[in-house]
Amino acid sequence: MALLFCTFRPSVALPSRFFAGQRRSITIKQLEAAKNDRERVVILGSGWAGYNLARSLNPKKFQTVVISPRSYFVFTPLLASTSVGTLEFRTALEPVRSRGSKYEYIQGRADAVDFGKKEIMVRETVRDPNQGLLGVRAGEVKDERPLEMRIEASRGSLFSMHYDKLVISVGSYSQTFGIPGVKENAFFLKDVQDARKIRNKLLSCFETAALPTTPVALKKQLLNFAIVGGGPTGIEFSGELKDIFEDDMSRLYPQLAEHVKITVYDVADKILPMFDEKLAGYALEHIAKGVTVKTSHRIKELRRGFPNIEGVGDFHDDVKASGFTLSLENGHQSEVGCGFVVWSTGLMSNPFVAKALSSSFTAPASCVRLLSNIDDSPESSADWEVQKHPRTGSIVTDDYLRVQLGSSASHSEPQPAAILRDVFALGDCAVIDGTQYPSTAQVAAQKAKWLAKKLNKGDINTQGFSFMSQGIMAYIGRMNAIVQMDKGSLSGRAAWMMWRGAYLVKSISWRNRLLIPMYWTINWIFGRDISRF
Repeated sequence: MALLFCTFRPSVALPSRFFAGQRRSITIKQLEAAKNDRERVVILGSGWAGYNLARSLNPKKFQTVVISPRSYFVFTPLLASTSVGTLEFRTALEPVRSRGSKYEYIQGRADAVDFGKKEIMVRETVRDPNQGLLGVRAGEVKDERPLEMRIEASRGSLFSMHYDKLVISVGSYSQTFGIPGVKENAFFLKDVQDARKIRNKLLSCFETAALPTTPVALKKQLLNFAIVGGGPTGIEFSGELKDIFEDDMSRLYPQLAEHVKITVYDVADKILPMFDEKLAGYALEHIAKGVTVKTSHRIKELRRGFPNIEGVGDFHDDVKASGFTLSLENGHQSEVGCGFVVWSTGLMSNPFVAKALSSSFTAPASCVRLLSNIDDSPESSADWEVQKHPRTGSIVTDDYLRVQLGSSASHSEPQPAAILRDVFALGDCAVIDGTQYPSTAQVAAQKAKWLAKKLNKGDINTQGFSFMSQGIMAYIGRMNAIVQMDKGSLSGRAAWMMWRGAYLVKSISWRNRLLIPMYWTINWIFGRDISRF
C-alpha cells in the first residue's frame, strides 16, 4: 500500500471534527488509515460528472475522494435566472460537503499526474485569491498587493495522493477563440461567481445611468447590453434580461426605458442551430419583441472603456471607463459601446487537460491495455501520449470512458492504440471516440451514473456507454420556452411549464426543490430584489 505524504508540510495536520457523521476535515494519514480494504477512487472536479459519480459510488467498496477548487456543485441551467435576480444564488448551488455524503472532499486542483506510479499531484486552493472574488476576470475588483505577494498567496501547498482508480472530470472553460480582450473583459456564465458579477454590473449600469450628471449619450451606452452567442445559454440569458427590464427596471427607472437595448450577436447565420427550424423560428420571432438578434457578425475585439462620445467632457472619464467597446465585422467594421458583454460561444479545454496531460510519458505494462486485444498488454514500457480530439482538445476515451493512448511523436516506432487501466474521463473535458454527443449536463450526468453502476458491479468490460437523449429545451422570455424531444416538440406557455418543472425535479436536494418555487413566487408577487451589496 502506497504511503501518502505532504510535500511541503508533512507534519501539519488539520483538526479533526465531525458533523452528522461526516468528517469535515481530514489529514492524509487519516485518509490512508480509513481506506481499509477498499479501492480509492479519486475524482477530479465537482461538476455534473464528478459530483454525480461521487454520490453514486458504493462507499463499502470504494473510498471516494473528490478534489476540486470549488466546494460546491453548480446547477448550471439556473445560472441565467440567478444573474438577474429571478432566483437567488444559493438555489443553483449544492455544497460538496453535506450531511450524509459518503465521500471525502479536498479543496484543491490537480497539477500533475504520474500514471505509472498511480499518483496525482494536488495543489491546495483554499487561499487562492481568485476564489469567491467578484470581477477578477472583468476587472471589477483589484488586488493592490505587489505581484510577488499575490502570486505567493495563490500558491497553496502541494501534496501527492495515490489512487487505485482516477476519474478526470475537470470540465472546460468558455471558448474565446483568442479574440483580443475577451478573456479579460467579457462576462461569462459558467459559475455562480459569473452570475454574481453580471448581476452587480447590471444594477451598476442602471444606477449610473440614473444619475443626474450622466449625459444622454452615456446613458445609451451604459444601457446597451450585448450577448455573444446564439445558443441556449445566450438566448436564455437574453430572455431573462428582457424579463427583468420589462417587469422591474421599466417601473423603477421609467426615465431610462427608452435607452435600454439588448442585442444578441452570433457568427452563424441563425440562432439555436440544435433545434429544428420551426422551433428556432418561433424562438426568434418571440425573442425579437425586445431583443435585437444580429447573425453573421464576427467579433474582432473587446476592450474596456466606451468609444469616443461627442459632447462628453473629461468630467465623465470614470463613467466612460466603466463600459466596454465591442468591435464588430459584418462586411464592414463598426464599434459599439456596451454596459457589459456576456460571452457564450462554446467550450475550450481545461488547463489541466491542455497542459498537464500534453506531455509524453512512460508507463509500465501493467498500466496499459492494447485496444487491438483488450486482454493484451504491451510487453514493456513505451512512450505514450493521451489522445486529444483534434478540434476541441478534449480527452478521447473508448465506449467504456477509459482514457485512450497513442504513441508519442518522439517514439522511434509507432505503438498500437491503447487505453490506460483504471483511468476514466467524462464530462465536458472528454469525448468518446467516434461519437458527437453534445457537451451538455445531460450527457455528463448520464456518463457519471453509467460509470458508477459499472464500477459498483465490477463489470466495466460489458456493454459500453450509450447516450439516451431526454430532449433539449430553452427559455425565451415572458413565460415562454421551446422543448424538443424525440416524440415531438412543444413551444409557448406549456413548454415554459415543462421547462420549470424539469429543472425543479432535476435539482439535487430537497432544500432547493423547496427554495426554488418559493423564490419564483416571491419575486413574481413582489418583484426582484435589485439591492447592490
